[in-house]
Amino acid sequence: MISFNSTASNFEFKSSVPTADLLRTVSVSDHEIQAVRFTGSNNVLKRESSARVLSKYEQLKQGLARARASIRKAASTRNVTSIIKNGVDFVPSAAIYRNPGAFYQSYVEMEKRFKVYVYREGELPITHYGPCKDIYTIEGRFMSEIEHGAKRFRTSDPHRAHVYYLPFSVAWMVKYLYKPLTYDLTPLKQFVADYVKVVSSKYPFWNRTCGADHFMLACHDWGPHVSKGNSHLYNNSIRVLCNANTSEGFNPQKDVTLPEIHLYGGYVSPKLLSPPPFNAPRPYLAFFAGGLHGTIRSILLQHWKGHDKDLIVFEYLPKDQDYYSFMLKSKFCLCPSGYEVASPRIVESIYAQCVPVILSQNYVLPFSDVLRWEAFSIQVDVSEIPRLKEVLMAVPEEKYKRLKENLKAVRRHFELNHPAKRFDVFHMILHSIWLRRLNMRLG
Repeated sequence: MISFNSTASNFEFKSSVPTADLLRTVSVSDHEIQAVRFTGSNNVLKRESSARVLSKYEQLKQGLARARASIRKAASTRNVTSIIKNGVDFVPSAAIYRNPGAFYQSYVEMEKRFKVYVYREGELPITHYGPCKDIYTIEGRFMSEIEHGAKRFRTSDPHRAHVYYLPFSVAWMVKYLYKPLTYDLTPLKQFVADYVKVVSSKYPFWNRTCGADHFMLACHDWGPHVSKGNSHLYNNSIRVLCNANTSEGFNPQKDVTLPEIHLYGGYVSPKLLSPPPFNAPRPYLAFFAGGLHGTIRSILLQHWKGHDKDLIVFEYLPKDQDYYSFMLKSKFCLCPSGYEVASPRIVESIYAQCVPVILSQNYVLPFSDVLRWEAFSIQVDVSEIPRLKEVLMAVPEEKYKRLKENLKAVRRHFELNHPAKRFDVFHMILHSIWLRRLNMRLG
């Protein structure tokens, strides 16, 4: 199958769930393509007695096989421009992509083949609706686009679907089901358990794969915990999460990192829509402003809050100061994790063309299957925070310029558009889900 990551570790499912075995690894220069297969009983497929249904399933599998073959071929092609047809809106930057040819071909195959079935069960507001502004913007925007906008990818015939979307909003579960200050997530988990029970009783698809070709999407910090409402959802399904913490069960071989995008009022600030010219002066070395959430921020504030006129660190920004103005005047923007690993500052930094400095542990960065984050960001170990200024001052000017140029190139992949546009964040999320499905051979 296909992987743009060079990890070769196996992962296992529990009990009667099919296990994933590594078939072979084909080296393509310094990139690897993994072959993963699901083994185990395929008796569940025999429940689909209709020849017509089986025919659709076989067509789906054959289409995926052709997609994998074309991506492998593109991955080994040296002349990337020969692959790109009608791709005037794609720049094959070798800097920001792990393998630009393979990514482009995979994206085109996704556009040609990928189908998502959205379960219709459930009522508003917890299902089929989500927040479209503030910190959980991406949760509602994705749901809105896949249900009402992305006609190319959505199918009304579940037998033609590659994946199945469970359209519940964890953010709205917290709003409507959670009793404040109790820290009791039982009602949220029960909602998830009930939803899976409904769709698994009504349709054959969940039981056919133990949920492996189903996905949920949540930006709320409690998304991973709520997914424990069903053990197969937690262990087998594709969980698309902002809180992509490997120390808390996030598995990058099957799960997807969701970029956290904070839109005040539902819109990108006009200041970030048109950042200053490339050579405009940026008088500050680095900038951060944020509350004391978690140990990493505690260390950062302890060492740098108000200590340096070049490295500007606030706990809370004074009311007469503007957050985005500081970002646009800084060379580097500090992006420390809070209580959870994700930070909306990463995407804001990309918008501001302020090189993100990732201060995190156990965080799987968004779209890291295909993007080379080292080409447009700096990752600093938490232990290096006391000497953070020294680390950033040591970045050569030429390297800084390359990082900034690559930020401009990668920005399109983190932009929210309405309607969605090719290669934007909605399509990149879908592509990450598509990759997980490509790495699944069921039955």
